[in-house]
Amino acid sequence: MDPSTSTSSEHFSPYRADGKLYGFVCVVTGATQPVGQAIVSELAAHGAACIYACTTSPDSDSSAIDALTTSLTTSYPNTKVISYPYNTTSEEATLVLIDDVLNAWGRLDIWVSSTGLLGPPSITSTSPRDLTAAFETNAMPAFFALKYAPAAMQKTTPKGNYANAAPKDVAYGSIIIVSSVAGTYGGCWGPAFTMATHAALGVVRSGVAVLKGTGVRINAITAGQIDVGVDLKGAGMKEMEQGQFPPSRLQSEEVVKRVVGLERAGRPGEVGKVAGFLASGFSSYITGAEIRVDGGASVMNPLTVPV
Repeated sequence: MDPSTSTSSEHFSPYRADGKLYGFVCVVTGATQPVGQAIVSELAAHGAACIYACTTSPDSDSSAIDALTTSLTTSYPNTKVISYPYNTTSEEATLVLIDDVLNAWGRLDIWVSSTGLLGPPSITSTSPRDLTAAFETNAMPAFFALKYAPAAMQKTTPKGNYANAAPKDVAYGSIIIVSSVAGTYGGCWGPAFTMATHAALGVVRSGVAVLKGTGVRINAITAGQIDVGVDLKGAGMKEMEQGQFPPSRLQSEEVVKRVVGLERAGRPGEVGKVAGFLASGFSSYITGAEIRVDGGASVMNPLTVPV
């Protein structure tokens, strides 16, 4: 197909003037976490045909994902949201998920890797096992996305007979890695988290050359302080270490106003909107980018979350 024809095709959804994702089949990991839920909601609002909202296991946070699915089905009845148990650190599970998506829909368009593990806050409390776990959780899912999703994204399909359907006549796709500003700066939470998020950002940067000629883009969202609703009074250190982002309440309101340009912590929905942008045609000429969602903190001074 002539390139000039493909970019003007009404079916080449990334170039839709309205940014809609009609026909798109999406995978979002970490869908039980606040940021993952916000991303699923945003893709549904953009009109995606199907979203695989991935959970870590069949029983993990089932109430949260059930509530999300029910809410989105009511708000966006033409978008099918599928709760899918998926081990993000497993190569085999990644291949099974992609096979299931292709067998059911014949296409894959968006892959959002939204995973995270803070790990211990200090080097003295960090063991080699902790470091391995940080890399497996923060960087390995991004690697699997880069390695296996593009081949599926290059498959074209005629228009299906489901809601919000559209044909896919040109190979394209968008891989979005949700990480932290710790991938750029030091001093955010703990050393294992910083090292592992640097690796995740490395996947994005190396991915540009890897994806040449595929029509697939890869970008990173690096978030700063995001209020994910963690109540420090009821959370122990171990529970905090399992989170995707450091609890915003680690810093006082006075400190936040001093170090964050917008003088507040971010909201999960504000990360979700950036993911929607990177999934849509509004970002059609963006790849290999790191989009910081940190309220300007990293410009004013490298974000440091004290322990």
